Amino acid sequence: MTDLIYPTTPAPLLPGSGRGDVLEMLPIVDLQGNVSAQAVRSFCHAGTKPLHPVVHLHIINRNGELYLQHRSASKDLFPLRWDTAVGGHISYGEYVIEALFREAGEELGFFDFNPVWLDTYEFESQRERELINVFAAVGNFNLKPDGEEVLEGRFWSEEEIAANLGMEVFTPNFESEYLRIKQSLQSLL
Repeated sequence: MTDLIYPTTPAPLLPGSGRGDVLEMLPIVDLQGNVSAQAVRSFCHAGTKPLHPVVHLHIINRNGELYLQHRSASKDLFPLRWDTAVGGHISYGEYVIEALFREAGEELGFFDFNPVWLDTYEFESQRERELINVFAAVGNFNLKPDGEEVLEGRFWSEEEIAANLGMEVFTPNFESEYLRIKQSLQSLL
């Protein structure tokens, strides 16, 4: 896991990023997690591509099925696609593990789990660059999608996922990450 290293004084605002809502400020980092600046979320998604950290949580049940969330229509990136169980930006001033539990609580009402770190990697799309911290949790959990960010969720078998790869059912980020960590997920069972 790449934990974030904040400067001793507040990091400067990234030039040209605007101020926006303080609650939407994201840390701008290097690949080692050193925070050098901060920027509003919309700036980070506008094609300017400053590297900003996020968390992902994959949830596997005891049958080896992977829980996926169905993204709401209001999402600015890939609405109505299936995606990682939990995913979200790390807010400025927050640490990786804090963001993981906050996002799991917000999206699925999920607080009681023991996360296992799997990977940290850089992901770049046409609109943004993210430093993704990937975790997993194994168990039979009671998950409650929030209905706003997450329309619904369900467990998918490995065969179901394989049959839908490349069919625009999943987000591109989920597809590439799943292929990257599939063996690590299986080793947790």
